[in-house]
Amino acid sequence: MFAQILIVMIVAIAITALAERRNVQPALLIAIVGLVASFIPGMPRLELEPEVILGVVLPPMLFSAASDFSFSSFAQRMGSIVNLGVFMVFGTTAVVGIVAGTVVPEIGPAAAIVLGAVLAPPDAVTAITIGRKAGLPVALMTVLKGESLINDAAALTLFTVAVASAAGRHAFIDNTALYFVYSAVVGLLLGLLIGNLAALARRKLGNPSLSTVVSVIVPFAAYLVAEELHASGVLAVVMAGFTLGHHSAESGYEERIQERQFWRTVDTLLETFVFAYIGLQLRFVITDAVDAGYDMLQLAFGALAIFLAIVAIRFVWVFGTAAIAHQRRRSAARKPLRIRRPGRRERPPSPPPLSWKENVVLSWTGMRGVVTLAAASGVPLITATGEDFQGREAILALAFLVTIATLLIQGLTLPWLIARLDLTNPQDALHLAKQHERAVKIADQANVEALAAYRASHDSPQSRKLVDVMAKRVGKIDAAETPATKLVDRNEAMALGQILLEARRKKLIAARDSRELDDEVLREMLEQMDVEQAFMDSISRD
Repeated sequence: MFAQILIVMIVAIAITALAERRNVQPALLIAIVGLVASFIPGMPRLELEPEVILGVVLPPMLFSAASDFSFSSFAQRMGSIVNLGVFMVFGTTAVVGIVAGTVVPEIGPAAAIVLGAVLAPPDAVTAITIGRKAGLPVALMTVLKGESLINDAAALTLFTVAVASAAGRHAFIDNTALYFVYSAVVGLLLGLLIGNLAALARRKLGNPSLSTVVSVIVPFAAYLVAEELHASGVLAVVMAGFTLGHHSAESGYEERIQERQFWRTVDTLLETFVFAYIGLQLRFVITDAVDAGYDMLQLAFGALAIFLAIVAIRFVWVFGTAAIAHQRRRSAARKPLRIRRPGRRERPPSPPPLSWKENVVLSWTGMRGVVTLAAASGVPLITATGEDFQGREAILALAFLVTIATLLIQGLTLPWLIARLDLTNPQDALHLAKQHERAVKIADQANVEALAAYRASHDSPQSRKLVDVMAKRVGKIDAAETPATKLVDRNEAMALGQILLEARRKKLIAARDSRELDDEVLREMLEQMDVEQAFMDSISRD
């Protein structure tokens, strides 16, 4: 089995390299190649336990996405994200359950609801990848990323309750609403606790390799501890990722550089493997369903009906809730303005709503992926009475067929749809330019203050000359042509350079914490300063 996994990984990576050269989405091409390869005579079945997918593959993918995501942006779009990532998951589960029970009545109503929970969460990996290359507006990308981080938690909670009910077993808490609240609250608190402990450990270690090891352990620890307490492992991982990502600015530059490269590599490996696995499994799950007595044409028709249903419910939900939100804004605009009480903190303005074009793209980004795959495989073989779980083979076949359909139909047409609608938003470019301008001003001010403090504490002629040279450098003047450059002490110059870097870093982090700067802009500035500091350290060691 391990040798097969390695072969799949090597082939998937080769396909990824080919797809990127041809400007094709690697995930889609890998799934197609895997699907074709599964029909090769003698091809062995590569099957992993659902616990492996949920406990090994999913946590690092979620952690990497959360740690690189702006929590302030997440908070600004919280309403849209919760609407899609939680409430629409419940709606999709109900609709898919009704459709599945109608077109494939043999599976029974309980199994139909289980299938609804399996197919409820969209996987945004492909949509985000396509959107990033196509230059989707920032607000739309924020909603897509945020939805993908929390919809898995809602779907897996529903899946646990639905399976327990269908199998005649007891969930940890039988009441769905109470179980959802418990799972979410405990998962978030655990993630916050583990993330802060990991951030503290990294600061104490001060070693790039050990810090990277800590970041590798965190997603698995958060997921497993939460699952042991019957809480949401997904939300625990997401919160731990948010927390550690927020504190990464306080780490050393070597830790950030190493972790950046490590997690980019992990993302590539896991994404390629997941989509290859989806393609390779399809043939075998269909064979199992046919052997269990299900008609292939009926399964194909059922998959088509369910695919149309999940597309329709997403369009109706996105545009319906957008219309309701628009009506509420109009009603609020008619109300008289309230006088703000002295000393009362003013609420930040609500972000502008998505345009109809953005809502069209948001509605079409409903591809299913790794969670659907793992949940379908996690349907038990037998019930509490020892009987076979009714409809299990059909659930697997329908889940895989619908997943492949979403990847091929929606995934292949999404770039065309984005290009056709022309979603470029000049306001995004203007906002980004202003943010960069603000970041540069903050960095320049930090340089001025640090140089003034250094001049006040170092009054020797040598130090004064050094301050003059550094002032010209940070003032964008080429100090290499300044005669005074040859008169300064190299070691002192390096020490002052480190002081300036640290001053800029602290100022920029403070601006992020006070919401003057976006997380994304801070990360860009830190990445540039990390390279600068690495260069300075390499010179000082020579």
